Order: sequence, then C-alpha cells, then structure tokens
Amino acid sequence: MDSQIKTVVTFESTAFNMAEPKDYFINPCCFGDDVAVWLIGELRKQGVTTDEKPGQEDFGWYLNFEVNGTAHTLVIGHRPTGETEAGTWIGWIERRRGFLPSLVGARDRGIQAAAVDAIDRVLSNSSLIRDVRWQSRQDLDKG
Repeated sequence: MDSQIKTVVTFESTAFNMAEPKDYFINPCCFGDDVAVWLIGELRKQGVTTDEKPGQEDFGWYLNFEVNGTAHTLVIGHRPTGETEAGTWIGWIERRRGFLPSLVGARDRGIQAAAVDAIDRVLSNSSLIRDVRWQSRQDLDKG
C-alpha cells in the first residue's frame, strides 16, 4: 500500500442505529448494519459493484465492493464516546484477499485511491454525514 494513501475514515452521523442491539448482532454493540446497507445502495448509485448484503464481524460490519476490477472491503463500526454522545463511526478500507494472503498482511497492500474516492464521495456528499476525516494507518499507530 502506498504509505501516502489515507484508508481509515471517521465520521459522525445520528441517522443510523447506535443504541438498540438487534437479535442478529454477534455482540450487543455490533452497530453498523444499517450504515453498511446504506453505503452499498449509495455505491451502487455511483455504478460501483458491491455484494448484495454486508457481512458481520464480532465488532461491526463489512461490505465488499470493486473498483477498476479490484476487490476491496470497507470494515465499519461504531465507537461510542459517552452516555449522552452519539460517538463516531470508524471504517477502514482493505483489499479483499484470501485467508492465507491475509495472514501475511496482503489486505493492506494494493489499496487503490479510486476505492477511497468512491467511499469519500458517498460520505462527503450526504446530508446524513458530517465531519468526514481520513487518516493513514501509520497516523493511527503514532497516535
């Protein structure tokens, strides 16, 4: 991965469920299914190929999408900040890889700027979203 590309995004939005655990959540705090479904719809409006539905991890959700013939994944979750605050949504883009390549860090290599641009266009152009910020993984590790 190009060390200059920023693949981690945070944003704020109260338009999505952040408080009511659903019976299908792996863990009670696995919010983000509605964000992922919304993102899939918005990406498709741009002509981006996506999976039909998002997948679930133990901490949040992910959606697979393709730009320029290259498969990527956006992992997304909710980071609460306090009892009365909405918190922040956080996501990061990875390359979609198989199990063995993933073990050796292949998900972090070859992320295309067009993948970041596609997600950024959806987030930055929506009235549901505010305070979109992109960072590199290296910035997070320092911080």
